[in-house]
Amino acid sequence: MGQIALEGMEFFAFHGFYDEEQKIGNKYGIDLTINTDLRRAAESDDLHETVNYEVLYALVLEEMRVPARLLEHLGHRIIDKVYDKFPFIQSVKVSVYKFNPPLGGICKWAKVTLEEAR
Repeated sequence: MGQIALEGMEFFAFHGFYDEEQKIGNKYGIDLTINTDLRRAAESDDLHETVNYEVLYALVLEEMRVPARLLEHLGHRIIDKVYDKFPFIQSVKVSVYKFNPPLGGICKWAKVTLEEAR
């Protein structure tokens, strides 16, 4: 068993509960961790025997381009896309964070973390 993680991905996107958030946009961050068997890739040194993290990044980028009202919904969509592309993995964990959320005070980010094993 092993982990592949993409941490600190940053995007400018148009998510948010309020209409104005979806119009003006904001900076968002994603941390993505998958758990899967990495033994064959470790032995073979073959990219086709593992989860290509370029593909993972492209899946996240695709979902970031589709507006969502809730970070929970966005995170769930990312998990579904990862499982669609790599059905053999054991679990996916995603954290979605919105930088400087509109709370009326100082807050570096609001963050939601979802984890699913299939």
